[in-house]
Amino acid sequence: MTRAVDGGTDGGAVGAAAEPAADRRAGKIRCDACPVMCYIGPGQTGACDRYGNAGGRIVRCDPVTILSRTLEGGGRVVPFGRAGWDGTLAMPADAFVTGIGAGTTYPDYKPAPFIVAAGAEGADTVTVVTEAIFSYCGVKVKIDTDRHLGSEGATVRAGGEAVGHVTTAEYGSQILSLGGVHHLTGGSKAEGRATCAALLALCNREAVELAVDGGAAVTVRAGAAPVVDGLAERRMRVGCGSATIGMFAAQWQGLVDEVVVVDDHITGVVSEHQAGKVLGWPDTGIRIRGHRSTPGRYFRVSEPGLGWGGTRLTDPLEILGPWNPAKGARPGLRLLMVSTTGEDFAFFELDAALVPRPLPLPAALAATVALIDENCEPSLCTVLFMAGAGGSLRAGVTRNPVRLTQAVHAGRVRLTAGGAPVYLWPGGGITFMVDVTRLPQGAFGDVPTPALVAPVEFTMARADYLELGGHAGAIRSLPQIMAEGGEYPTAARLAAWPEGGG
Repeated sequence: MTRAVDGGTDGGAVGAAAEPAADRRAGKIRCDACPVMCYIGPGQTGACDRYGNAGGRIVRCDPVTILSRTLEGGGRVVPFGRAGWDGTLAMPADAFVTGIGAGTTYPDYKPAPFIVAAGAEGADTVTVVTEAIFSYCGVKVKIDTDRHLGSEGATVRAGGEAVGHVTTAEYGSQILSLGGVHHLTGGSKAEGRATCAALLALCNREAVELAVDGGAAVTVRAGAAPVVDGLAERRMRVGCGSATIGMFAAQWQGLVDEVVVVDDHITGVVSEHQAGKVLGWPDTGIRIRGHRSTPGRYFRVSEPGLGWGGTRLTDPLEILGPWNPAKGARPGLRLLMVSTTGEDFAFFELDAALVPRPLPLPAALAATVALIDENCEPSLCTVLFMAGAGGSLRAGVTRNPVRLTQAVHAGRVRLTAGGAPVYLWPGGGITFMVDVTRLPQGAFGDVPTPALVAPVEFTMARADYLELGGHAGAIRSLPQIMAEGGEYPTAARLAAWPEGGG
């Protein structure tokens, strides 16, 4: 099928000039799978690319995904929605119908597309499966980097449009908050579309180019290294400067007289640090230009940037003041300066005037720098999809929606997204986060309202489902579902559970 060029609520582009109803709807049928309500011509799909007109009938273009932990290999298409199917292709005993490709509950008075009865460890269970349309959603992006991406609160843009902001810097990482209802629906149409497109690409593990106001350009892809201002990151810091001193002070003892670990947050100085004191490290008369916190720990030695340890420094000697001979400074004193990743390092010796002069790094010290490198984990981007599964979505599960919320928080109902475990936020509503790399590839979709479409599954004991006021008449066994299909004709794909999922 081809995408309808004129997708929209009335068969024309959204906001297009009105045409006579007879002309614009000739040969088209209306899709009610989402609030856009497209009129779709023969052989075309709606504005979402998810539903199409096949022979005068709305069909779901993507297959329903059924996962199995025991399946090996990439997966296969299986019979689905064929009346009279005799089950000749046996399904694995652990087959799990996901919300991927299942369809939605819209308009939400009706039961979820699939309410699947199964037996698990001797218990009768029910899994309620749907694709949820989320306007209240976004992603939290963890970027492992020492490079300064931007000031906290700075606007993050995709394609020039505001799609989120920088939040906090964590231990070796910086966090972006992207999306949310205000960017999706509270701004201009261009902002909403750019936000939806960026979220969809990130959730489906595609690379997205982002720009931070007053900061860096960064390319983000879930499970891959970030690219900051055109440079791919390789290592996540082993720790702050102080922590690096604590971990490796004993490795440096006897090889060098002073070590400074340069860091945007906490720069460490071994001779002053408690780790050095415990080891009996003598004073060196070093002076650091910065805000002294506690012995051997300095804040704000530089402004943040793309240099040593996330500072703006390209010459680490800028943070040193005059050496004090009364406190141990002497000609010939050896100094190692190194960043928190071991990526930047330099070796100096004080001359007769107590001025550091650069020298080649001795082999023994090179081994300690390599040890820092070895202890740095690979730098990655982590994308967590976050959404509120409240509102009318719950009506597809039970006639009394608040009971579902209460049961989820009580642990009587297990919530998953595309089969992947989620983190459930405490408090009101059903607000969850899920690591997108734990879902099958291409698990997310979108609709041009704009909103994201994500798979959701609620699994519980059958008795609990009935007690919640569930749609008892809509419960079907897996063989029934395989034979009857769903509201919209589609195929089904049997796939192995993604590594780390489930």
